[in-house]
Amino acid sequence: MEIKPNNRILQAFGLEPEGLNVRKFGSGHINNTFLLEKKQDGSRYVLQKINVNVFKEPGVIAANQRMAADYLAVHHPGYLFITPIPTVNGEELFVIDNEYWRLIPFIADSVTVDQADNPKQAYEAARQFGRLASYLSGIDLKPFKASIPNFHNLTLRYSAFQEAIRTAKEDRKAAAEEMIEDFLRYSDIAVTYEQLKTNPEFRDHLMHHDTKINNVLLNKDTYEGICVCDLDTLMPGKIISDLGDMVRTYVCPVSEEEKDFSQIVIREEYYEALMQGYLAEIGGTLTKVEKEQLFFAGKFMIYMQGIRFLTDYLNGDVYYPIKYPTHNYDRAKNQLVLLQRLMEKETVLQDIIDKCLHVNVTSEQ
Repeated sequence: MEIKPNNRILQAFGLEPEGLNVRKFGSGHINNTFLLEKKQDGSRYVLQKINVNVFKEPGVIAANQRMAADYLAVHHPGYLFITPIPTVNGEELFVIDNEYWRLIPFIADSVTVDQADNPKQAYEAARQFGRLASYLSGIDLKPFKASIPNFHNLTLRYSAFQEAIRTAKEDRKAAAEEMIEDFLRYSDIAVTYEQLKTNPEFRDHLMHHDTKINNVLLNKDTYEGICVCDLDTLMPGKIISDLGDMVRTYVCPVSEEEKDFSQIVIREEYYEALMQGYLAEIGGTLTKVEKEQLFFAGKFMIYMQGIRFLTDYLNGDVYYPIKYPTHNYDRAKNQLVLLQRLMEKETVLQDIIDKCLHVNVTSEQ
């Protein structure tokens, strides 16, 4: 059943329902999102109902965004950071019947794209994520909380994978036997992550944690980056989370839904574009250890997503929605192939990283 905002919700934000056109908006799958347009002057807003099944504490999202916004207002006052419009009572969320609603400014002349169709788009998106992380690099992380605890904790995901292998029904375990062995063969990725977690030079930053390209607003005419959007998962994390998610989703021409695995390739020009864009902004804030793990970021994120899909398949498809019986199996296989393709090109991709780091260092001097 489609959920629509009722009049009380609209009035809570000072909007008159009879003066608005309301329609569903965006391609996101988590929150219910609507575009509101005033009939009188055409001004527009984005209204969202937060999915409390995913975000157990919506107040954490609001608090994290407010602290980041306050910091940026002082240190980078010209930066466009999208923050919710308060209710008439000054609250950032309106709560009704255990539903959490927020109103967000609509950014004029902006578009989003669901996949990177050229290297420029990859560059522009990566640069926006890098700029946000760079501008927030001096913020005190102690007051921030996780909006989704353990979201990118590979140690936890690997433990869940091992448990799923142990408890899976025999038919699923047998069907996935070869893929289970393949993922276990790459368990050194989980070991490396566990080692890095305790390294003081591998620091926490305020990370976006969901750096798909459709979470950046681009200029509708030039496709230059405007700003980052969808800040629900803005929380402390490691540099490999944001960079790894970009590698996972920008570099291959097909998504995790593709079943023709021959189409899974690594586009070097996209890899270089996103590295250039990201490091141009954040490169100067990284430690030596963080710079050494830039290639690892892609392996980390692809491996983690792959074992999450396979874990869900072994558990009977209890987490990710499926459209057919082997959907999660195919998604896991897709990510395994992507991981293998990435590792086959490690030498050339590391050369790209080194070149981008060198350009970044040279430009700072």
